[in-house]
Amino acid sequence: MGPHPAVAAIRLAVRRVLHDVLTDHTTGDEPLVLVACSGGADSMALASALAFEARKLPVRAGGITVDHGLQDGSDTRAAEVAGRMTALGLTPAEAVAVTVGREGGPEAAARDARYAALDAAAERHGATAVLLGHTRDDQAETVLLGLARGSGIRSLSGMAAVSGTSGRYRRPFLQLDRQTVRKACIAQELAVWDDPHNSDPAYTRSRLRHEGLPALEKALGKGVVEALARTAQLSRDDADALDTWAADAETAVRDEAGALECAKLFGLPPAVRRRVLRRAVIAEGAPAGSLFARHIEEVDRLITGWRGQGAINLPGRVEARRQGGRLVIRQG
Repeated sequence: MGPHPAVAAIRLAVRRVLHDVLTDHTTGDEPLVLVACSGGADSMALASALAFEARKLPVRAGGITVDHGLQDGSDTRAAEVAGRMTALGLTPAEAVAVTVGREGGPEAAARDARYAALDAAAERHGATAVLLGHTRDDQAETVLLGLARGSGIRSLSGMAAVSGTSGRYRRPFLQLDRQTVRKACIAQELAVWDDPHNSDPAYTRSRLRHEGLPALEKALGKGVVEALARTAQLSRDDADALDTWAADAETAVRDEAGALECAKLFGLPPAVRRRVLRRAVIAEGAPAGSLFARHIEEVDRLITGWRGQGAINLPGRVEARRQGGRLVIRQG
């Protein structure tokens, strides 16, 4: 008799990613694939599937758990999770402690600290890939958060199946729902730990998970999560196409000296023009993370709503001004 259907589903998802890693891998050594494991159901299921599939392929499998230090006893908890990964056969299996800052709110600060630690661990061990346990439900939540921010289709495109430096981060479970992944844990009798932050109403994502999405499902039916995940993929395709168009348009709207011509910018569709402007502002030194839609809209008005307005100050001491039919962007 074969494995439980949920177990078969998580293993197949991981096998596909490992085959991709092996196809992309160029050096002679067996590639090392790490799983980022919090000890929760999603990441423990991922760790178990990685350990199982790696035994059948020329792949080494390890795991990293990050101790955010935000709760009493978190170091003990992280050591327990590392022990569970070792028991699954993952090597290395290590716990890494981080200090969480305050930038951008508690969720963003914890996420930044976590990814910095995972990047450092991947470099230290020479890992080819790091697997993350985000499910289709996580994707739906990400799309809703992007929708609430009102910051365009890139924020509706959710999490990518492959992201990070050289495609380091892989999310095998993006097509699987949370329930399937949890069933796989039960079927394998995996010990899991649920982070109390996941049900803490102080966290936006937690409120969305426990109140927002259930209310949407009640009003619109169970297909909401799948539809939101599909929206993410369609939005990602559209955003990628517009980014490519903007990269091509960038050379066409400059004169021989390389200056941006306002008349040519005016002729572009707004979605493409704003991308060209954003790229130009970042190229002059504005930090991408501090550049919001309202900044780009102000610069856009120099093209579309010109009334002789003065220079616009942007993050990173960058300013944009219109001069003799040209858009001049420079750092002050």
